[in-house]
Amino acid sequence: MSSRPVLDEGRAKAPAYGEDMEALPVPVAETPVMFGMPMPPGELLPWTWAAERLTTARTYWIATTRPDGRPHTRPVWGVWLEDGLWFSTGSVARHNLPGNPEITVHLDDGDRPVIVEGTGEAVVGVRELTRFVTAYNPKYEWDVAATEEGVEDGSGAAGPVFRVRSRLVFGWDSDLRAATRWRFPECGK
Repeated sequence: MSSRPVLDEGRAKAPAYGEDMEALPVPVAETPVMFGMPMPPGELLPWTWAAERLTTARTYWIATTRPDGRPHTRPVWGVWLEDGLWFSTGSVARHNLPGNPEITVHLDDGDRPVIVEGTGEAVVGVRELTRFVTAYNPKYEWDVAATEEGVEDGSGAAGPVFRVRSRLVFGWDSDLRAATRWRFPECGK
């Protein structure tokens, strides 16, 4: 079984848009618990592996919880910046997150997944949202504008913007090679 050593545990090389952005702390790489038991010790993936996948992904799947406890999942477009994943949605998630900010995000790829657990918070204000728009528009070849309450496109479609602050991130390479859990020290257990 082939695996890669941890080469770089530095900050993600995500685009930086704004000087006052509070970057996520450097995560600690650990062996995760999978299938009900700790994975055998082995080589771990570097954080840059996950950060690059989060930065270049086109679609992110989000999972939130409705007030009655039922799950809600939806694909969204978003951007990974130094302080987390930013996305906009008009789905039920915009009503779920204010009451229960817990959120899980994962990428489309089930063979080389990246799964983020954290909290989602609404971001408001043209100044703050300009960072999101500056990264979002070229990525999706879209034209959204920052407003005081969220974003709006040329057709008038509008929605709130959320930032996910990561607590834990899980990932592994093909065939479960180098399964890794990254824990953000200031954010979770």
